[in-house]
Amino acid sequence: MPPFKPIVEFFLLKNNFNNIDDKIPGIFHFIFWISYFLLNFFRWGSYFNDYWYSLKSNLVEFPLHILIVYFNIYILFPNFILKKKYYKFFLYFIFSLFFLYMVRTGLNYILVTENIWPEAEGVQEAFTFNHIVAVIIGEIYVIAFVATIKLIFDWMHEKNRVEDLQATQLKTELQFLKAQIQPHFFFNTLNNLYALTLGQSKQAPDVVLKLSEIMEYILYDARESEIRLLKEINYIQNYIDLEKLRLRNKVSIQVIMKGDIEGKSVPPLLFLPFIENCFKHGVIENNKLNIIIKFEVTDSNVLNFSVTNNYNLFTQKNEKHGIGNQNVLRRLELLFKDNFTLNTRTEKQNYIVELSIQF
Repeated sequence: MPPFKPIVEFFLLKNNFNNIDDKIPGIFHFIFWISYFLLNFFRWGSYFNDYWYSLKSNLVEFPLHILIVYFNIYILFPNFILKKKYYKFFLYFIFSLFFLYMVRTGLNYILVTENIWPEAEGVQEAFTFNHIVAVIIGEIYVIAFVATIKLIFDWMHEKNRVEDLQATQLKTELQFLKAQIQPHFFFNTLNNLYALTLGQSKQAPDVVLKLSEIMEYILYDARESEIRLLKEINYIQNYIDLEKLRLRNKVSIQVIMKGDIEGKSVPPLLFLPFIENCFKHGVIENNKLNIIIKFEVTDSNVLNFSVTNNYNLFTQKNEKHGIGNQNVLRRLELLFKDNFTLNTRTEKQNYIVELSIQF
C-alpha cells in the first residue's frame, strides 16, 4: 500500500456524506445535541464551580464531538464495519481520534485555559500519555453513546419497514388467492350456462340474471377486506340457485343459520370453494345430491361453518381436484393465524367440512 493512500482515502470519504440516508429527523439531532450540551455544561460547571469555564470548554469541544461522531456512524461504520473491512476501520478510527486530540487540545489551550487538564490532580501537561488516553476514552464514550442511540433508531426503522413489507406481501398474496377463486368460479358457471343454451333451456335467462348478480358482488363487494356475513351467505345462495337450475330436482340443499349472523363480518369468498366442491365431487345417489350447509355464531363469538354432502370415495380416485381447499386454507392462515380450526372427514359416505373462526 502506498504510504499516503490511507490519508488520501480518509479525506476522500467526505464525499460519502452526500449519500447519507438518515432515518432520524433533523430536529431530533438538534434536540439531542442541545440536551447533551446542557447536561455537560451544568455537570462540569457544578464540578469546577465555574460555569464560565464549563461554557467555554464545551463550546470548543462539542463541535468536535459532533464531527467525530457523525464521521464514525455515517462514514466509517457503513463503509468499513458493515463491509467487514475491520483493518481499515481501525486505522481510520485511530487516525481520527488522534487528529481530534490535536485539534481539541490546541483549541482548549489557545481559547480556554493553559491548564489543559483541570480535573486531574496537580498541573498536567498536554501530549502526555495519561492525557491522551483520558481524552481518547472520553471521545470513544461519546461515539459509543451516540452510536447506540443511532443503532436503536435504525433497528426500529428496519423493524417497521420489514413489518410493512410483510403486510404488503400478505395483502398481495391474499389478493392473488382471491383472484384465483373468481375465474375458477366463472369457468364452472359458464360451463353450466353453455350446457343450458345447448339444450335451449328456458332457464338460461335466469342463469344469466343470477350470474350478473354474482359478477356485481365480485366486482364491487369482494374487493373489500370484509363484508357482512349475511351478504356472503346471500352470494352463496345465488351460486346454489345456479346449480339447482342446472341439476333441477337432482339436488336437495338445506342452509341453516343460527346466532347473530347479521352482526358479523367475514373476508369475502371464504366459503364458496367448499360449496363448489360439493357439486364438483359430490355423488348423486338415487338421482339426488344431498347437501347441508350450516352457519352458527355462538355466544362466545365463534363462527362455526360446516358443509356435508354425500360422498363416494371410490369414484373420487381419478377426479381432478381444484385449488379450492388449499386456497382457503392458505387464506385462513394469513387472515386468522391460530384463531381458526379446519377439519375434514368422511362419515357414513358423507364428506364433512367443519370450520371454526374466532372473531
